[in-house]
Amino acid sequence: MKNSIDILQKRLDYQFKDKNLIIEALTHKSYKKPYNNERLEFLGDAVMDLIVGEYLYHKFPNVAEGELSKLRASLVNEKGFKKLADILNLGDHIFISLAEENNKGREKSSLLSNAFESIMGALYLEAGLKKVQQVSIHLLESAYPIIDMNAIFRDYKTTLQELTQANFGETPEYKLLRTFGPDHMKEFEIAVVIQGKEISKARGKSKKEAQQESAKLALEILNKETV
Repeated sequence: MKNSIDILQKRLDYQFKDKNLIIEALTHKSYKKPYNNERLEFLGDAVMDLIVGEYLYHKFPNVAEGELSKLRASLVNEKGFKKLADILNLGDHIFISLAEENNKGREKSSLLSNAFESIMGALYLEAGLKKVQQVSIHLLESAYPIIDMNAIFRDYKTTLQELTQANFGETPEYKLLRTFGPDHMKEFEIAVVIQGKEISKARGKSKKEAQQESAKLALEILNKETV
């Protein structure tokens, strides 16, 4: 265990003074210890949200809030954190149960993303925000050589289509359910239908917006089903 933690600390370029903190950050709830990494994960999520938000704020001084929010959402999520976890080879260092091990837990996107957030939470508690910023931005720029809207932001409809074609061999159908309000303030409710089954539905001020929101919800639902 000590050797594994030493390797990870070298990758982080930081030696924890409180070794119990990094052990807790690497401990999944399935490992059945009196502690696990869920609280540190909660903290790390908030810290990463702030760090990435500040990074984008300075990197794109002329980009509006709405676009910055989209860009941050494309980086601060399970898929994005798994990319950073993979750079650290976190799957080699986490503590999981034998059952989770047999279920390929070391490769699970959700588990690795959570472990990354936990490590950042632990780093924040012991070394402060500047250290987390240094480590996380280095990882971010390693994972994404180009960071801009074109390189990173993928609209939800495109991502959902790629997922459904890979898993179900078909593209999703967008079904208009209802319209609301007068002509100058119309809202649309649209459902995503896959294999004849309604997966999600959402409203928007345009059909395009409603489709994107419904696709986003469908992605969240389908990703949870595969965890």
